Formats: sequence, C-alpha cells, structure tokens
Amino acid sequence: MNDWIIPDWPAPGNVKTLFTTRNGGGVSSNVNGNYASLNLAAHVNDEWEDVAYNRALLRRCLPAEPRWLKQVHGNLPVWIDDTTAAIPEGDAALSRKPGTVCAVMVADCLSVFLCDTAGTTVGIVHAGWRGLSGGIIEQSVAAMQVDPGKLMAWLGPAIGPDHFEVGTDVYDAFVQHDAQAAQAFAPKDHHQKKWLADIFLLARQRLADMGIPAVYGGEICTFSDPERFYSYRRDGETGRMAALIWLG
Repeated sequence: MNDWIIPDWPAPGNVKTLFTTRNGGGVSSNVNGNYASLNLAAHVNDEWEDVAYNRALLRRCLPAEPRWLKQVHGNLPVWIDDTTAAIPEGDAALSRKPGTVCAVMVADCLSVFLCDTAGTTVGIVHAGWRGLSGGIIEQSVAAMQVDPGKLMAWLGPAIGPDHFEVGTDVYDAFVQHDAQAAQAFAPKDHHQKKWLADIFLLARQRLADMGIPAVYGGEICTFSDPERFYSYRRDGETGRMAALIWLG
C-alpha cells in the first residue's frame, strides 16, 4: 500500500512535493523488521540491495534521481543546482532549476518544505533539534535570497510534543537564543530536569521571526504511528523516510 503524503498547502502549481512513508511496495531482508519496508537510507546498516530497490521505486515517481545529502545535523544549506559533489554535505537542499529534486531523509527529525509564491525557488530543510537551534532554517531562508514575506512553509511529519523528551541541554539551546521558546517546552520531570518539546512550535517560532507569514502542516507524529513511520526515538535502529521538493 502506498500511503505517501503530498503536502496540503497553497504552493504554486509547478512546485511538486512528496513525503514517503515506510509503506509503498518496498523490500527489506532485515529479520527484525527494523527497516521494513521502504527504507531509503544507505547509512543505517540496511542491505544496500534493498535500499537500491526501494530508491528505484521512488525514482519512478520523480523527474530525476534525488540529490541525496550527507546530513550532519548542522546548519549548512546546499544549492544542489551548482554543486559537483556526488553526495554534498549539508542539512538543506535548495534549487531554482526545474526537474532537480531536493531531498532530505528523516525518522523523527522535522522536514521543512519551502517555496516562494512565484514558484521560482524551492528548498527542503532537515531540522532536528541541533540544526534547528543552530539556525538551519535561518541560513536556508537567507540563502534563498527571496523576500521572506513571499515565502511559505509546510512542516512535515516529525516526533510529536507528547513523545519528544529532552534534557536541559536542548531546553537551554533554544531558550538562551529566544526566551519565547520556553512556550514549546512542557515540564515532565522536575527532579531530573526533563521536558517534552514541541519541535513544530519551535520551527514555527523561527519561521515567524524570519518574517514568513504562511506556515502549514505540523500535525503528524512519527513516533505514535509505527505502521506508517520510522522513528529513531521509538525504535533505535530503523529506516528513513524521504521529504522531497522540486520545480516542475
């Protein structure tokens, strides 16, 4: 069954988007089922032959092979139209060239889809808490060189606020940057100084601070739906979904 997600947002008609799930006719020979069935990541100890088969299934739905990144939980956006690297290192992919597919892989981290209202520039951001606190959204928006007021965003599935337990290091990383970030943390254990973090709200705050008025999505939790989504926090060793955007 293919239950992949097409973002519901008022993007221009030539902006194409897709978010895969762990379903869709993929294969996995892993006996524990960690990667069943449509793992698209080659860096998680899955069998490469299975990953290649799954990527070939995805490729049938796209105008070109995605420009996969080596994601490092940093704040570097990459213009994939220009790079000559076989696997560029970065945590956001940007493009102005029709048919060039921007992609990031996630399994609880947030994917942020970006485009301008004119349909000339697109980007996809891998925003785990490290990248998000380090400014990956800000760096990506700045690199797009588009008036933020003419940008829109869609927040992909990610670990939800009922399950994203974090410690003082994460709380401090956001609140020391902006006091309003405290609104995105609910105390869970005062003695152990644990919080439940809302990564969707943290991203919305960053986007608002950048002057982006139109933000959609942000309601789908990966942790709570094991039939549909991989989740690193839930399962540890697991596969990855892909978030993809391109100009048609």
